[in-house]
Amino acid sequence: MLVMTLVLAAAGFALLVIALMSGSVIWAWGCILVCVAGAVLLLVSALASRKAVPGQAGSESLPGEAGQQGLPDHGDSGSDSAQG
Repeated sequence: MLVMTLVLAAAGFALLVIALMSGSVIWAWGCILVCVAGAVLLLVSALASRKAVPGQAGSESLPGEAGQQGLPDHGDSGSDSAQG
């Protein structure tokens, strides 16, 4: 959906350039319509991703283990590494 928003933004920019070069109001209105459609699509995408985040919270591990998943175990915390 974000790719479609990017395509609409590029199309809106192209329509803006055409409107400025030709001096036609119709191209400017086309630019406005395409940009509004892109903004709506971006808003829908943001709201959809915001709703998807709480659904994934149940599949994670306990809060204390959240940052430690998939990390390799290196023994102790490295207190032996400083040899003096």
